[in-house]
Amino acid sequence: MKEGKPIEAFCVHSKARHVVIIGNGIAGVTCARHLRKRDSTSRITIISGETEHFFSRTALMYIYMGHMKFEHTKPYEDWFWEKNRLSLVHDWVTHIDFDKKELQLKTQDPLAYDILVLALGSQSNMFGWPGQDLKGVQGLYSYQDLENMEASTKTCQKAVVVGGGLIGIEMAEMLRSRNIPVTFLVREQAFWDNVLPPQEAELVGRHIREHHFDLRLGAELDKIIDDGTGQVKAVVTKDGEEIACQFVGLTVGVSPNIGLVRDTQLGINKGILVDEHFATNIPNVFAIGDCAEYRTPPPLRRPVEQVWYTGRMHGETLAHNLTQGPVPYQPGPWFNSAKFLDIEYQTYGLVPNKWEEPVVSFYWEHPDGKKCLRLLFDKNRRQLQGVNVFGMRLRHAFFDKALRRNVTVEEVIGKLQEANFDPEFYDRHYAEILQRFNQQFGTSLQLQKEKKRKSLWALLGL
Repeated sequence: MKEGKPIEAFCVHSKARHVVIIGNGIAGVTCARHLRKRDSTSRITIISGETEHFFSRTALMYIYMGHMKFEHTKPYEDWFWEKNRLSLVHDWVTHIDFDKKELQLKTQDPLAYDILVLALGSQSNMFGWPGQDLKGVQGLYSYQDLENMEASTKTCQKAVVVGGGLIGIEMAEMLRSRNIPVTFLVREQAFWDNVLPPQEAELVGRHIREHHFDLRLGAELDKIIDDGTGQVKAVVTKDGEEIACQFVGLTVGVSPNIGLVRDTQLGINKGILVDEHFATNIPNVFAIGDCAEYRTPPPLRRPVEQVWYTGRMHGETLAHNLTQGPVPYQPGPWFNSAKFLDIEYQTYGLVPNKWEEPVVSFYWEHPDGKKCLRLLFDKNRRQLQGVNVFGMRLRHAFFDKALRRNVTVEEVIGKLQEANFDPEFYDRHYAEILQRFNQQFGTSLQLQKEKKRKSLWALLGL
């Protein structure tokens, strides 16, 4: 990263300050940790009403499924915070007075700050469906959502999950772990087809049905029906079908959690508007993580990024800016990973659900229908643009460097075995993939031998 020129908003190196971070998710906690590494004198306070201690949000489902206990999801021992002089306040912030630089708390005395970091996270989307506030109807984002789901499904005989995305498949898997039948209502014509190309969406849909979910494509929620006591008893689709259930998961995405700062002088749109240094329009107020929205997004990035690794990068970058001088956020190629039941998914770079020339696609799928690889590249320049992979775990470093260095698709496909991370991805798949590529594009590439591994590491600078 290139060092930027000092700017007044950061108050770097001046004196001991009180830095207050609202939110103890990956963005807020990473910022606090790196601040303390670089600044031994400032007071650092982390406020969260959700939980007292930082936990791995992606592990919530495993608590419900009985694979983990809550204490297993905490990356740091409870003594870590006091040892590193990171003060924890377990409370909800009810109001921010930006003029007085003071926070009102729900149960404790007001708290003053010199620098404020907003790491408010996301909230589940609700679109005003009749009955969405009934007992047994909820999203899945917070620890409180997990507690509510635990209470609401103790006697559940049947559940409905609305929405075809990552949170939906996680919630469906959680319910099935307790032998609760699940009907999946997906408005689109294929699962997650607003993100995935058709073949990948079809692969995931087949896999969902193979795991005995009642997947209803092209089915849209109309309303949720009350049983007369404030509890859900059924849903009704736009087609008029009534589906009896005792639990409804509304998993139609998340949005920045900005209710606390709405109707204030802070600049907001979908999220809290920030520049490339995460500075807002108010001096010494910053926003990171899911709640932040870039006024000018980095190249090939969306204005709002809501994944774990970007939150970590936000926290690291802001901590650097607050202690050593401002640098712009430069995240590099996009990356994300997920799991659809027992199929792992990775994506690198840009793989939209549709594309136009000069972008072209190579797609290979294993006969078992559970593994696939897609490479998007520029038809003229041959440069790799993006990668989708299901059922095979490949090395992030390999594709990150390939995308940064504008490596050609031929270089990648010929040395794909060197991206191997998963021992189940046997060499025979490489040969099949290469053969399919040659057939599709009329090339005569040959698979490079493993002994030439160093040449690719040198090429990619690994």
